[in-house]
Amino acid sequence: MTFKHPFQLKGVDGMLPAGEYRVLTDEELIDGLSFLAYRRVATLIFPLAVLPDSPGMLTVDPQDLAAAQERDRSAPAA
Repeated sequence: MTFKHPFQLKGVDGMLPAGEYRVLTDEELIDGLSFLAYRRVATLIFPLAVLPDSPGMLTVDPQDLAAAQERDRSAPAA
């Protein structure tokens, strides 16, 4: 996921810089159904490429991440 502008996420102190972030969605299979279905367990963002001193990964709310991406898309160009 690429952010063109600095952004903020709930539960993360301070602003995260613009840059490319790897995002992982962890899901588990819901057993007992007659069709395949998955439940999201966690959404993780990996800021190491843009913040070398950061923890390896941060657990984030997927809706908050989507909202941050939408704000980034709609922000005026610098």
